[in-house]
Amino acid sequence: MLDQETIRTFIRVAETESFSRAASSLHKTPAAISYRIKTLEEQVGTQLFLRTTRSVSLTLAGQHLLEHCRQWLNWLDAMPDELQQINAGVERQVNIVINNLLYQPQTTADLLTWLHQQFPFTRFQISRQVYMGVWDSLLYDDYQLAIGVTGSESLSNNISLLPLGDISWQFVVAQNHPLASHPATVLSDDMLRRYPAINIEDTSRTLTRRVAWLLSGQKEIKVPDLSTKLACHLSGLGVGFLPERLCRPYVESGALVARSVVNPRQPSPLSIAWKNAGSGKVVSEIAEIFKQKNVLVGGFLRMVDRPAEQKKVV
Repeated sequence: MLDQETIRTFIRVAETESFSRAASSLHKTPAAISYRIKTLEEQVGTQLFLRTTRSVSLTLAGQHLLEHCRQWLNWLDAMPDELQQINAGVERQVNIVINNLLYQPQTTADLLTWLHQQFPFTRFQISRQVYMGVWDSLLYDDYQLAIGVTGSESLSNNISLLPLGDISWQFVVAQNHPLASHPATVLSDDMLRRYPAINIEDTSRTLTRRVAWLLSGQKEIKVPDLSTKLACHLSGLGVGFLPERLCRPYVESGALVARSVVNPRQPSPLSIAWKNAGSGKVVSEIAEIFKQKNVLVGGFLRMVDRPAEQKKVV
């Protein structure tokens, strides 16, 4: 019913709004074009064009068919290269989850741009999750690779792991916060619990959720992301730990004040993890980029304590 020639003929008539103009561009006779369209309408059982003495226009059914014909034609044109990539082990779909602590919009865009250039027929999806939500997406959702899972050991024998380094934490308060000028050298838990803890809520749905830092009896304020948490610290709303590399410029400028606490937060090891089963060349290429500490993914690692040497993508 809808072979390539019929699809191209239908699209050309719809675009030119004329059997004669479509015939001229396709090097056919108007009668041949008219006959093909009439046969198509008989096959689908409904009128696709409204005909006048001067032009033709699409019916609602014709408009619907045109949208799909364009999609089909694009797919038919791309199909040979797409099939070759599939046989070469290139995935048709790759879903990537990124830890909120590492997520950088520009770095994400740069990575996707490069991946699209290398694998033009692969579809990509990016998700941003918090704490155990990264593991949760990799283990229980349709994600093949995770950037920034917590820990340096895999939670599954079917998942490979590459340690990225640790995130160091610094307890900070706003410059006008009462704790900023407190005379104690080391702040006790009793001093801290008087003020709200600013936390980002764990997005895990299956695995046990974690609380970053919260003292017994302390009020907790939950925010959706790291940028909001930083803003809350800067405004003096509450207290807590921030990645040392994130808050360093604010401490140096005086906008935030770093304080020693009796129970400092230990460094958090983060890793890149990927599924062994079902993964192909795209996932392997991304893992290799991280192994090489490529500048393409350097933005993801800006808050991770790691060797500084990086290599350029080729």
